[in-house]
Amino acid sequence: MSRTGVRRAGDVARTAVFTPVDTLARVDAVIRRLGDAIELGLLADGEQLPGETDLANQLGVSTVTLREALVALRQQGLVTTRRGRGGGSFVTVPEGPPAARLTARLTAWSPEELRDLADHWAAIAGAAARLAAVRTEPDDLAPLRRSAEELAGTADPAARSRLHGRFHVELAAAAQSARLTREMVGFQTQVGALLCLALAEEAHCQRVLGRLRALLAALAEGDAEAARALAEHCVQDSMDPLIELRLRPQAVAARR
Repeated sequence: MSRTGVRRAGDVARTAVFTPVDTLARVDAVIRRLGDAIELGLLADGEQLPGETDLANQLGVSTVTLREALVALRQQGLVTTRRGRGGGSFVTVPEGPPAARLTARLTAWSPEELRDLADHWAAIAGAAARLAAVRTEPDDLAPLRRSAEELAGTADPAARSRLHGRFHVELAAAAQSARLTREMVGFQTQVGALLCLALAEEAHCQRVLGRLRALLAALAEGDAEAARALAEHCVQDSMDPLIELRLRPQAVAARR
């Protein structure tokens, strides 16, 4: 498979940060999009965001909506605004454990929304895996193998989340489908940061890693149906802990 013109998954995901949001709750969508990008390291500490007019246009929202979102991000400690020459909005990664911030952000999703997202993601991942099994050659799987092994070699939850997301974007790219790749990037920008909460647990991370390695074996063998099923299970393994966490009483109380 030719990968000409396919950008690195990290670059693709970073670009997706500034594509239009697609939801009626646009303020919440902007908060999630930018907040998760900061937690995942797609936007670096101290990095200046585009100007308000440009950023609003890129995200497909009004400047009023963008300003409301920036106010919320400032309250969360994720953005700092400076006035005057050289001013603007800058990324600020707060001190302290990210798990507490991410758990609070998880409450913005209802259990029903998380289940629906998991179903949609599983469908896309399954379709991508089935096509990749048919369309790829063994050498084309090198980027996915590299992501899986890098995931195995790190204990940092944020790094695990980025690598997990990169694997799935590379899987969609291996299916040679630009539309599936865009869909997969969209999922990572929506939920990627929250996966830090699941992948922080060693046993769970090893279970997900086992699924990814089994998926790689199915892709190498050209077993489309096994690849599809494994990709779907991998998504459910990743999302189930988030749904369980969201259902805990303390998470419900945090939303009130």
